[in-house]
Amino acid sequence: MERIAMSQEERDKLEWLKRAQDKVISQREAAAKLGVSARWVRKLLQGMKERGDGVVVHGLTGRASNRKIAGKVQSEAIELLKQPEWHDFGPTFASQQLAKRHGIEVSDETVRQWMIEAGLWKPKSRRLQQVHCWRPRRSAFGELVQWDTSEHDWLEGRGPVRYLVRMIDDATSWSWGRFVERDATPHNMGVLWEYLEKNGRMVDVYTDRDSMFTVPPRVGESKDQQREADRLTQLGRALRELGIGSILAYSPQAKGRIERSFLTAQDRLVKQLRLAKISTMEASNAFLEKEHWPEWNAQFARPIADFPNQHRALTPQLELAAILCHVEERVIGNDYTFSFAGRRYQIAQTETQPGMRRQRLRVELRLDGELKARYQGRYVAIGECGARAIAVEPVVHKPVRKDHNAGGRSSWMQGFFERPSPPLWKAIGD
Repeated sequence: MERIAMSQEERDKLEWLKRAQDKVISQREAAAKLGVSARWVRKLLQGMKERGDGVVVHGLTGRASNRKIAGKVQSEAIELLKQPEWHDFGPTFASQQLAKRHGIEVSDETVRQWMIEAGLWKPKSRRLQQVHCWRPRRSAFGELVQWDTSEHDWLEGRGPVRYLVRMIDDATSWSWGRFVERDATPHNMGVLWEYLEKNGRMVDVYTDRDSMFTVPPRVGESKDQQREADRLTQLGRALRELGIGSILAYSPQAKGRIERSFLTAQDRLVKQLRLAKISTMEASNAFLEKEHWPEWNAQFARPIADFPNQHRALTPQLELAAILCHVEERVIGNDYTFSFAGRRYQIAQTETQPGMRRQRLRVELRLDGELKARYQGRYVAIGECGARAIAVEPVVHKPVRKDHNAGGRSSWMQGFFERPSPPLWKAIGD
C-alpha cells in the first residue's frame, strides 16, 4: 500500500471530501468548508476516483520549484563570499553588495541559507538585552542634529584614517560627515561649516560632554555660579554666535541614534572601503561624499521632503570664517601692540585712533591659518613685530676658592707630633 505524506491541512481537506463523497454533507457545504467553489469540489471528487487520497496533495510536492535559483548562481556567490575581502560580511550586507557589484540579486534569507550551508555563517541565538526607552523623534528636519565622533581603524591598517565626525538629523536620520586627522576643535568646526553650507543653521545640536563642547565645572561650584560664570569653549562660543542651541547628553543611550549608526558604519563602511581598495584620507572622504552618504540616506533616512524644514539661512552678517575659528581677546598696549601665541603684533599706524590704548580687541585665528584682529566691529591691519633684543648681562663668576688642603697632599702637618713639647710647669704657668 502506497504511503502518502500529508500535512494536517491536507488531512482536513480529505476529511471534508470523503464526507461529501459519502453524501454526509452536500458538495456546496464541502466547498464552503474548503473555501473553494462547488465546481472545484466536483473535480476533486472525480480525481479521488482516479488518484485516491493523493488528490489533496499538491502536484509539486517533493519536486524542485520552477523558480529555484540555478546552482551556477549559488556557486558563483559562494566563491565570491569565500574571498578574503568578504570574510566578515553578514547575510544582509552581503546580499546588497552581491547585487550592486556582481548583479547577483537574491534575497537576504537566501544568502543566509547559502552561507550556513557553506559554513560561512553561524546562526546566532537571540538574547534578551537591556531595554532603554526610546525618546520620540523630533518632528522637523533641522530641529535637532546629533553630533559625535567615532574612533575606529576604518582602513584596517591601509592608511591613517581613524576619526569620523558625523552629524545625523534626529527626525529623518539624514546624515553627513567627514574623516578627519584628529578629534579636535578645528576639524569639528570644518565639518560643521560644510553642514551649514549644505542645509543652513539647525535649531539645536545634541552632543556628549567632551571638553570641546563644555567646560567642566570647578570644584565646589554651584549650578548658579556656573551659570553666572558662563564659561564657553571655542565650539560653544561659535554655536552661540550662530544662534544654535547646544544640548549636552548625560549618557551614550541618550543620543542612541548616532551611536547605533556608528555601529552600522563600523561594520558596513569598513567593508565598502575595503572592496573599493581605498588607502588615503582624500579618497576616503571622496567615497563618503559620492557614494556612501547618498546610499545611506536613500536606504536608511526618511525623505526630508516629507518633513517641515526648520533650518535657517545664513545671513550676510554671519561670516563663517570669522565665527568658526579660534577667538581670543587681547589688550592693546600703549605702543599699539598686542601679544598672541607667544608673538607680538603691531597695529598699522593708519588704523590707530584716539582711545584705542588699553582697550580690548578680538583676535581670530582662522581655520586656514590667517590671523585677523577686529576692534569695535571693524578689522584693522596688523603685522608681526620683530623679535625684541634681550640684554644679557655677563655672568660674574666668583674666583675659585684655593684648596689649602690640596686633597691631602699638604705638608704642614708633617713632624707635628715629633716636635718637643714645653715642660708641664711652663705650660701650666702660661
